Amino acid sequence: MTTWVFGYGSLIWNPEFTPADRGIATLTGYHRSFCMSSIHHRGSEEKPGLVLALDEAAGAICRGVAFAIPQADEAAILAALRERELVSSAYREEVLPVVLDDGRRVEALSYVVDRAHRQYCGALTLEDQAQIIARAHGRRGANSEYLWQTAGHLTQLGIADPDLDHLSVRVRDIVDNGLA
Repeated sequence: MTTWVFGYGSLIWNPEFTPADRGIATLTGYHRSFCMSSIHHRGSEEKPGLVLALDEAAGAICRGVAFAIPQADEAAILAALRERELVSSAYREEVLPVVLDDGRRVEALSYVVDRAHRQYCGALTLEDQAQIIARAHGRRGANSEYLWQTAGHLTQLGIADPDLDHLSVRVRDIVDNGLA
């Protein structure tokens, strides 16, 4: 049986494994949101950044990429994914149904924000998100690079996300004008 993982943020452009198969996919009932403080990868305890999370919402749709994990390396890949995604337990690993653009329906590991976790920050305004993202930096680099990589790859894949597009422009303005 093939194990799939649903990427909606950095997994899209940096899964850290070579998938056996992949495809653009749709997950219903959740949306991609900068609703989680990052104190490890894109920020610190002193200056948290923001990372994307799947946040449950009635009627929501999230387009992303589903990756099939090669069976020969499944244990090692799952261990690495869990170390990366579950570093602070702010995500819950859930198996959710996704529909690939080619019509296949698969169950995919998905990392959903735990609303009860202290890193959940809920719905911030786009301006508040931009101000945080422009200034934060963590072990994996600048928060702005995480935003720009994700937004750029979504655009390359033909996946529209107007909020990320707006944030990309606004954060670029803040950074380029020395306001960060």
